[in-house]
Amino acid sequence: MNVQLNRWRILIASTIINICVGAIYAFSIFALPLTKVFSVSMPDIMIAFTINAAISPIPMILGGKLVDKGGAKKAVFIGGAMFGIGFILSGLATAPWMLYITYGVITGIGQGIVYSSTIGNSVKLFPDKRGLAAGIVTAGYGGGTIAIAPIANALITSNGVQSALITLGIVFLVIILGLGLLVKPAPAGYAPEGWTPPVTGAAKAGVNVPWNEMIKKPIFYVIACLFLIGALSGMMVTANASVIGQKMFGLTAAAAALYVSLYSLSNCLGRVFWGAVSDRIGRVKCLLMIYLVIAAMMLTIALTSSVAGFAIAIAGIGLCFGGTMGIFPSIVGEKFGMKYYGVNYGVTFIGYSGAAFFGPRIAGSVAAANDGNFTNAFYIALVISLVGFALTFVYKAMEKQKAEPEAAKAA
Repeated sequence: MNVQLNRWRILIASTIINICVGAIYAFSIFALPLTKVFSVSMPDIMIAFTINAAISPIPMILGGKLVDKGGAKKAVFIGGAMFGIGFILSGLATAPWMLYITYGVITGIGQGIVYSSTIGNSVKLFPDKRGLAAGIVTAGYGGGTIAIAPIANALITSNGVQSALITLGIVFLVIILGLGLLVKPAPAGYAPEGWTPPVTGAAKAGVNVPWNEMIKKPIFYVIACLFLIGALSGMMVTANASVIGQKMFGLTAAAAALYVSLYSLSNCLGRVFWGAVSDRIGRVKCLLMIYLVIAAMMLTIALTSSVAGFAIAIAGIGLCFGGTMGIFPSIVGEKFGMKYYGVNYGVTFIGYSGAAFFGPRIAGSVAAANDGNFTNAFYIALVISLVGFALTFVYKAMEKQKAEPEAAKAA
């Protein structure tokens, strides 16, 4: 189908929407002030964020289901409303358990629905530039913290943390629902003017696999494991970048915060960079490069004692973590087709959720056992990234094995 629409306007709107929902990762800005409001410990408050991360695959699948049925706009409205209302209710909470429901569950479900719907719809709108489109729209999500953190901090300083949550919730509602009006669902089989779909490859040849069939295929588990491995090192650093800078490189809290921003910016840029590069040289070559760079950066941060080495390492790790998030949406679409893409990507996102669960815990446990030193955690991540490098060759062989009978059938 060659229905024409302004897909770049939809992509820009989706990216700005994702900047809003990416604010979910600015929770550390709210956490310390909330401990003082409720007179509780930091772990008590952080449970809200843990709940949010733990439920992420569920709303991803829900949002994907709506996209697959042509309901991208509806998904943005539903998810955006839940996200904004979750923030507002978090500002009205009077006890930590209420935060677990408002920030953990309501905001978490809203964020996941919006994120999966914007990615799913964008990838369907850009069959000719899947990597670039996925990179741009996920860069908005990754860059949410960079954009929102200073605003949130200013609001907290001037009016208190609860007022800041309410204000941000209202602003998010207005922006997401307003830009949601610009979102239009990708028509089934959409192809941009002047572009002819390639005839090679299972998904490109019209094979569409529903999730219940996808999970029966060995290649799905390889993809999920590659996703987990690619995201693991990034999640280890995401949760601990400031602590690593202070404990191992003698940075002040203020200086460490600047390097956290460097990591976040690299993460954001990596999504666009690797996504665009993968469109040109292929996903497999990009994955091989990403795992090798991760290994090199982990070796660098483990061996260096200089702040410059620390900066280079976290920038490289951020670029590769972003690349992982930008490439895998395209891989899922190409391997399992676009008809059921939304749900399929939501299911595959379990790989990322595994990284989000295990990454910070591995780093934290190793550091706790070594007086705050993360060096052994870096070596563990190095080895795991080399496993990802080797597993990519398995993935490539499985792709080739699958393509041969399909080519014979076509002949």
